[in-house]
Amino acid sequence: MIFEVADTHLFFNDLEECDQVHVEDVASDDNGQDLSNYSFSTDGFSGSGGSGSHGSSVGVQGGVDWMRKLAFRYRKVREIYDKHKSNVGGLLSPQRKEALQRLRAEIEVLTDSWLGTALKSLLLIQSRKNCVNVLITTTQLVPALAKVLLYGLGEIFPIENIYSATKIGKESCFERIVSRFGKKVTYVVIGDGRDEEIAAKQHNMPFWRITNHGDLVSLHQALELDFL
Repeated sequence: MIFEVADTHLFFNDLEECDQVHVEDVASDDNGQDLSNYSFSTDGFSGSGGSGSHGSSVGVQGGVDWMRKLAFRYRKVREIYDKHKSNVGGLLSPQRKEALQRLRAEIEVLTDSWLGTALKSLLLIQSRKNCVNVLITTTQLVPALAKVLLYGLGEIFPIENIYSATKIGKESCFERIVSRFGKKVTYVVIGDGRDEEIAAKQHNMPFWRITNHGDLVSLHQALELDFL
């Protein structure tokens, strides 16, 4: 279902081979053209650069025309994400919407309400003044956005706070985040992997390891008591 949403609504067929770390990474190539009547299916863009027979219409991969069309797609991805961040059902047929609701309910049962427990902490962080949730994922950016929407986390993670480490690794994502928010703010890294733990240590950030359900419960308690 993740790739269904990514392919059908978020141009993943076009963008798989030209993945970005962040949705704004190609924004400088966007000329601001009105896209309300733009035909993405017939503009000749090919994420893999296209074949020689289509070279004249596709444009050279990395060329000005090609980059502009790439930027258009990421702008549209952002628009779709923002429009459906609290209503992913709007992207699905009634049958698929029902299937998603069943699937999420089954996952919650099988994982002892893992998502619901994590969501309590994320919502608490979101409710605090001057606090934000930032997501770093090893999934490619477009499928990651689809996944966030399908799990009902679109309101928790604004699209500009989602970074894909697929191409550059988590440490480089950390550097980008510090560059964006500055060094005078407090960062707390929450994760289950060695990569993010190492990156957190290198940036002198506290690391809260999540290895089981109890760690999630403890995290929420620490947040409630203002220990974090």
